[in-house]
Amino acid sequence: MSTTLLAVQILNGLQLGVLLFLVAAGLTLVFGVMDFINLAHGAQYMLGAYLAVAFYALTGSFLSALVLALAAALAFGLLLEFAVFRHLYDRDHLDHVIATFGIILFLNHGVKLVWGAAPLSLPMPELFSGSVRLAEGLVYPVWRLVIIAAGLAIAALLYVLVAYTRIGMLVRAGATNAAMVSAPGIMIAPILSVEPGMGDNILILAFVVIVIGGIGSIRGAFLAALLIGLVDTLGRSFSVDILRLVMGPSPARTVGPAIASMLIYLLMAVVLYVRPTGLFPAKGR
Repeated sequence: MSTTLLAVQILNGLQLGVLLFLVAAGLTLVFGVMDFINLAHGAQYMLGAYLAVAFYALTGSFLSALVLALAAALAFGLLLEFAVFRHLYDRDHLDHVIATFGIILFLNHGVKLVWGAAPLSLPMPELFSGSVRLAEGLVYPVWRLVIIAAGLAIAALLYVLVAYTRIGMLVRAGATNAAMVSAPGIMIAPILSVEPGMGDNILILAFVVIVIGGIGSIRGAFLAALLIGLVDTLGRSFSVDILRLVMGPSPARTVGPAIASMLIYLLMAVVLYVRPTGLFPAKGR
């Protein structure tokens, strides 16, 4: 295990963590403040990525695709608010789950009909397409650093809005939430494949984030997202090497990936056992 590899994986974990926070922040506010379970968060993340790919194909400009995709995602989010969500606020959580799960199915099949089932990709922005030398022997992609910086900046802004203005909290929990959720999908599109169902896994991780951090807590969501990003990334990268210290290479290669895939859920179980309301529950919970 080299120091350079460890540093790279820590940065990868931070990048995953800030992306998880951007998705989980809206989810924890909507659930914690409005008591509304919106499973369609992951599908909106996916839609943001597809819209970015579509607008890039039309304009040939990443910046134009980013602006247009955000505007289109916001418009679609408002459409969902008027057509579906506002009719569910006074109903129980089971109705929330059934209705928003239906939206997941609708959007997953919708993107297949429009864009096909094959994975798509979005070219890296030319300005951020290179790598930067952070230390001796440590070279890291600029775009991943941009994602980390953007996520940290949004986290700070959102914390100020939620902590110091009631209007900001309500706006983030309601009308503009859809655009915030779609933005990570746009940012991740140059790194990962854009494909139907890509939002399902991120939704599961986002729920783990808000459970560990505490429902309704922005600070909890931020710290839990970073913790999960680091635990998941480092676990998948080094679990086999660590297990080789106590068992043979062959069993380590078999057991390591299985344990790595369970680490964040084991972490959630431990946190819930010690603190059933999460690490930093919102006031009043």
